[in-house]
Order: sequence, then C-alpha cells, then structure tokens
Amino acid sequence: MTLSTSPAGLDVPTVVSNMSTPGGFPEDKEKGTPEASSRSQSFETGSMSNASVDHTHRRLKPRHIQLIGIGGSISTALYVQIGQGLLDGGPGNLLVAFIIWCTFILAVTISMAEMVTYLPISSPFIRLAGRWVDEAYGFATGWNFFIFQAALIPFEIVACTVILHYWTDAIPAGAVIAIIIVCYAAINFLAVSAFGEVEFFTALFKVILIVALIFFTLFAMLGLNPQHDRFGFRYWNDPGAFAEFYSSGSFGRFLGFLQCLIQASFTIGGPEYVAMAAGEAGNPRSVMPKAFNAVFYRLTTFYVLGSLAVGILVPYTDQELRTAFDVGSPGAAASPYVVAMRRLGVRVLPDIVNGMVFTSAFSAGNSYVYCASRSLYGLALEGKAPKIFTRCTKHGIPIYAVMLVLLISLLSFLQVSNSAGVVLNWFVKLVTVSQLMNFGVVCFTYLRFYKGLKAQGIDRKTLPYRGLFQPYAAWYGLIGTTIMSFLGGYNVFLDGKWNVPDFIFSYTMIAVFPLLIFGYKIINKTKFRSPEEMDLVKNLEEIEEHQKNFVPIPPRNLIEKVLDRVFA
Repeated sequence: MTLSTSPAGLDVPTVVSNMSTPGGFPEDKEKGTPEASSRSQSFETGSMSNASVDHTHRRLKPRHIQLIGIGGSISTALYVQIGQGLLDGGPGNLLVAFIIWCTFILAVTISMAEMVTYLPISSPFIRLAGRWVDEAYGFATGWNFFIFQAALIPFEIVACTVILHYWTDAIPAGAVIAIIIVCYAAINFLAVSAFGEVEFFTALFKVILIVALIFFTLFAMLGLNPQHDRFGFRYWNDPGAFAEFYSSGSFGRFLGFLQCLIQASFTIGGPEYVAMAAGEAGNPRSVMPKAFNAVFYRLTTFYVLGSLAVGILVPYTDQELRTAFDVGSPGAAASPYVVAMRRLGVRVLPDIVNGMVFTSAFSAGNSYVYCASRSLYGLALEGKAPKIFTRCTKHGIPIYAVMLVLLISLLSFLQVSNSAGVVLNWFVKLVTVSQLMNFGVVCFTYLRFYKGLKAQGIDRKTLPYRGLFQPYAAWYGLIGTTIMSFLGGYNVFLDGKWNVPDFIFSYTMIAVFPLLIFGYKIINKTKFRSPEEMDLVKNLEEIEEHQKNFVPIPPRNLIEKVLDRVFA
C-alpha cells in the first residue's frame, strides 16, 4: 500500500522567503553575503529580532531521514521488553496485536505524510496543529511531544547502563551515564549533516540486528541449532497460542490480548521521527513521501516478524524468561532471543546480541535528543516557548534547545539511588500515553486540514502527496489511539491490582493535556479555527522556491554513493 503523489501546483500569495537560495543550503553561501552575516550575528550578538525565522539547515539526505525514523522507533523494546507481552498473552495474541496496531500506525502515517509533505517545516505537526486547529491546541501538542521525547532520553540512558550489567557490575552506573550524555552532547552540537551520518550508522546496526535475529529464528526452528531440535511451531501447540492473563477462560485470553496490544502501542512508532526531520531535509517534497513509506513498511516488517519470532523461540510458560523479568535481569538476559540461545546451547551470539542491543538503546536516545530539541525549537518559533530557544549556531543547531534537553537527561542519575527497574517503569508509564496522544493529535489535525482544503477550494489532487482512504483513515487512527490512551493503565482497576504510582503515571498526561489547552486559551484568548480561517499558505511559497532551486549534495566517496542509492 502506498500513497499517491502528484505535482504541486498551488496558487499561493507571496510570502517572504527565509529558506536557502539557489544552491540549496544556507551554509553553501559565501561568508560575506548579507544572509550569512545576519545568521552569524543572530547567534554571536544575542539578537533575536528574527526569532520567528527558521535558521536550521537543510542538510539531511533521504538515507539520513529514513534511518532517523527507524532509529527512533526501534529501541530495546523490540528485543527485550517484547518478552513481557509474550508472557502476558502468548504468541498468538502477541502476533495479532502487533498486526492490528500496525494498521493504526498506517492511518497515522498517511495522515501525517500528506500534511508534512505539503508543508515540510521544522516541527511540522506541532506547528500545524496550532495553525489549523487552535493555537492552544498547538501549544499543548508541542509541550506534550517535548515531554514525551525528553522523558525517553533518561529511559534509554538507564537502559544502556542495565545492558552493560549483563557482562559486569564493576562499571559504576554514574560513570556510564556521564559518558553517554557527553557523547549525546558531542553528536548533537555538530552540524546536522554530521548528526545524520552518526545516526545513520548506529540505526543501521539495529536493522542488521533484527534481520539477523529473524534469520536465527528461521534456522533454529528448522533444526540448524546445536541440539538439532527441529521444533518449528511447537510452542504454539504446547503450551498454546493464547495465554490467560489475570482471569481464566475467554475473558482471561482477551485480557492477554489487551496486554499485548498495549505492548505494541508503546513499542511501535516511526512517522513522528520522520516528520521532525522535515525542516532539515534537503529536498523535502521528494524525500518525505519515500521516507514515510519506507519507514512504515520496514518497521512493520521488523515488528510483525519480530513478534512472530519470539513466539516461535520461547513458550509463554518459560520459567527463565519469567524470572528474568521478575528480578529485572540486566541487558539481553531478559531477551526471548537470548533465552532461546541459551536453551539451544548457542555460544557467543548472546554476547553479540547484548552488544547490539546496547547500540540500539544508545541510538534511540540520540534520536530523542534530536527530536526533543527540534520540538522545543518549533515551539519557540511559534512563540509558545521562550525566544532564546530559537537561537542557532552557524551550523544551524538550536543550541539552547539542545542544552536544555541534555540537562533533562541528567534525570537518568536517579538510577544511582533507585532500582533501575523502578526508574525504567516510571518513564515507560509516563511516555506511553503521550505517544498515543501525539498520534491522536496528528489524525485530528489532518481532519481539520481536510476540511480546510475543501472550504478554501484547494483540490487535493494538486497536493504533492495524497493519502489513501482519507478522511476515513484519519478517523480510524483518531478513534483507535484515543481508546488506547485510556486503556493503557486499565489493569490498575482490576481487583487487587490498584497502585497509586501506576495510576498517576498512566493517566497524568491525559489530565495535563486539556489543562494546557484551556490554560493557554484563557490567557491568550485564542479561538478554534474554522475551515475558512485556516492559514494554509504560510511558508508555502518558500518551500516551493527551495524545491525549484534545490541542488543535491553529491556523495563524497563510493560508500556514500552506494548508501545513497540503496536508501534513496
């Protein structure tokens, strides 16, 4: 399934352009030009007279954007935490839940893709929510996404320290945390093209790992293992495909499915990370459609096959796997893949998996630093965050936004005085519902965009990218993600399961989001945009001017040439 495209041909009023001039990129200008001098002066003198002007640089290639999307979406959950879903629901429920949730991600992706490709600006779905729904809605959306991304950074840093404990407890957790934060700072203070290269190769390791694990599953189930045990789908028959959770019978199996669906809703993402790179994409109208499609299909393949693989390798009654989660075993020790490797007598591979899982966690955290800083930058451009966060270096890095995000990452030092498992649990519960709310925001914003196009007489056939099944797909995504937002913490209401911290972390953001909306509305007296009042043309002419004058960056060597072609 793909989205149809057509040449952009919109008649738009003149808008003052702040994009790059012929040649494609601001840093390709000579230092003596007025634009370069202004850009440099804005940072060096502290002037913020042009705080609403986007000073980031469009240096990301298609392969960078695709791997940023994959890198942000594939974390340790795909290799380790997915085992908890297997224990709760069994292999059948796990596979079905992941397939179903991928349909909701498809609905979100095609909704986001149409909007972002039409207007590929920095922090697009955050800023468009304000323009096309309500400024208060955009304010709440931006801060919700920022909190979501910022909270994930300590989660992945803590995960990195836990993963290292798979080998030894001799390394102080505080030292590991400090080193990782310094690495994130070094990477994110570089020019965005350098960040793109780092994220490309670290995310590529994730792709290699999941592909290798899928092939390991295939070979092992066919008997190509040290035990020569051709077990196939044995565990789907004994103990069975559908586990009971909390209760017995059909209700227990339904709750098992629900647990797996919640697991899938936290694990699978993707389109939001692609969208956040739109403002720094070199050729967005051409790159973004391919990137959205490529990331969705690759992630769907990885997640669906991954959920199938763990159910083949390990029975949901496996005591080693259950004990690993109960006691909070470090790193890949709780991975269903490693549990299976140990049972089959496979040597060396568990250590390789643990090393690759470490890389996966590091890469995910790096992506979150990028997305959190860009969301804060987008909020500042719209006047919804302090103007100081619009300040960029001469390389187009929003330096103060990055610095604040790195300061928030210091929360990971909580691990030094608290159980790693408790800290991880806090962040998981807090950010899960925020991600679902972000998806709902995208779908609702698209529905308003769809109505705005009709009201203002803009034919969707003139858009550079059109999603299939619209507006029904957006309604499907909105309803599904909204329901799951409330179901995510349902188990605290089961008899004997009540826990105040779990309730707070599961539902805090659901309460905070409307408070942000109404608080901003009352203070700033904003109003809900009617379809006729939506601003569908701001920044549009500069985007089309950039497309017309775009000159691609040539590969520097043979390796880059091959990679650019593979991930075109």
